[in-house]
Amino acid sequence: MAGRKLTRQQRWRIDKIQAERNRRADKKEAALDEEAMGPEHRGRVIAHFGRTLEVEGMEEEAVAGKRFRCHQRANLESLVTGDIVSWRELKDGLGVVVGRFDRHSTLERPDARGILKPVAANIDRILIVVAVEPVPFANLIDRYLVAAEATGITPALVINKTDLPADPELDTLKARYQRLGYDVLPASVRQQHGLDVLREALKDLTTVFVGQSGVGKSSLINTLLPSEDIRVGALSEDSRKGTHTTTTARLYHFPAGGDLIDSPGIREFGLGHLTEQQVTDGFVEFRPFLGHCRFRDCMHREEPGCALREAVAEGKIDLARFESYQRIVHSLTAS
Repeated sequence: MAGRKLTRQQRWRIDKIQAERNRRADKKEAALDEEAMGPEHRGRVIAHFGRTLEVEGMEEEAVAGKRFRCHQRANLESLVTGDIVSWRELKDGLGVVVGRFDRHSTLERPDARGILKPVAANIDRILIVVAVEPVPFANLIDRYLVAAEATGITPALVINKTDLPADPELDTLKARYQRLGYDVLPASVRQQHGLDVLREALKDLTTVFVGQSGVGKSSLINTLLPSEDIRVGALSEDSRKGTHTTTTARLYHFPAGGDLIDSPGIREFGLGHLTEQQVTDGFVEFRPFLGHCRFRDCMHREEPGCALREAVAEGKIDLARFESYQRIVHSLTAS
């Protein structure tokens, strides 16, 4: 049965109930014996389950690397995996998160009501995984690149399953994105090819893997995290499409250095929350020409004096990328 759309009054009642719960939680916290709590520590959210967080201690020798189940104070805004927090230790390995440090990046997705919600924080790099199978589509890669550029987080491409027969179309795509300045990293779990280069690219960074189902994200992650239990989604022999395997965003440490934040909600994210201008800005080769159109409100379609269309005609912008851009913009306006 399809879910009913809540009325304004119903939403108000739900918000009121939630506010009352938060008030009671605040009152309960205020009753805690402050002297029974330890000093404040710096930590990182490894995973979260509602208002319960798994926090890993940082820096201080007494807590560094240790994990604590922490309660989030009700007066704090929602926390996500990757957040750097201030927390105080209770007893029996428990704690209370009392503050959050500023985020240097945030990955967001719209919720069921279309409201943007953070899903992970303090990410340094987004790796977009493509493969010979399932067949890669340039427009899908462009969508991921636009979404990555909109976050301000550096994207790179991983060409996975290089043990499969070469695809000329994939080679063309690889050359196209390298010309644009994107790092392109080939890899094969089966042949153990390119994995050392990939491990080096992950060092000292917090990374997320994204890409369509079936391209081998889970296989790569399992290989890079041999001590972790992350199930691999099977590739359907009929549809040649993969399935999701994990549900909760969690942070893992790579043995060679660096961290991974992983969940299905992160691995596949769309563009529905972006504006047309954000999509335009997400095509890096457009940037030297933006602001040079004859008309300030140029939509880069049929307007005379469009700097982007002139750059395409002069070979300064790849025609295939410009057409991909037009399809993305059309999909936004058609939705």
